[in-house]
Amino acid sequence: MSTLLLRLAAPLQSWGVGSKYDIRTTEREPTKSGVLGMLAAALGIRRDDAESIKALSSLRFGVRVDREGKLLHDYHIARAEKNSYVTHRYYLSDAVFLCGLESEDMQALNGYEYALKHPVYPLFLGRRSCPPTLPLVLGVREGDLETALINYPKLAPTNDASRIVIDSEATDKGAALMKDVPVSYSPFKREFSFRKYREAIIPGMEQTEHDPFAELEAEYVFDKNGA
Repeated sequence: MSTLLLRLAAPLQSWGVGSKYDIRTTEREPTKSGVLGMLAAALGIRRDDAESIKALSSLRFGVRVDREGKLLHDYHIARAEKNSYVTHRYYLSDAVFLCGLESEDMQALNGYEYALKHPVYPLFLGRRSCPPTLPLVLGVREGDLETALINYPKLAPTNDASRIVIDSEATDKGAALMKDVPVSYSPFKREFSFRKYREAIIPGMEQTEHDPFAELEAEYVFDKNGA
């Protein structure tokens, strides 16, 4: 068993499940459909390629919430030639998540890792307006999903306990349900099925240093003349 770990962090993220039309909500943490959609984009999978999407959906999915982020409300007015309408869009601001995808096929996970580093299509965290900051990919680890999520050092310097939200067994009667397993991403007929998940709290974890400006500074190289 192996697990591919991802760092999902950005100024804004938005992970909707059932929102449509004028009100676009977000969950408190990344959804399976959103993360697998990002992976499908990296692999160049078509939105209506049901077989390829089904293969990705079989991956066991889990998220560790290292920084909850703040809920941001965008009051948005869309204008057309003859009329206009108001939409309400919700985002998570400055949230940080550790995401894991588990499989028995390490070769496949290595392929997913390569694709995320060399994506066919642009990657975003739930919506096109939310590109991820780097590093996105933390690598493939041997071992199961729970162990990987618990043992990896904390990604954000907070004293808060970390939550883990993770796929549960279908026979787990105490688990909750969420409709975020992708069947088709087709814009003409989006389809999703249910999965079971559990939530747990990790009381204390080792922290890593986090400088929000370091990623921006890394984009620029200054010569001796300051250019």
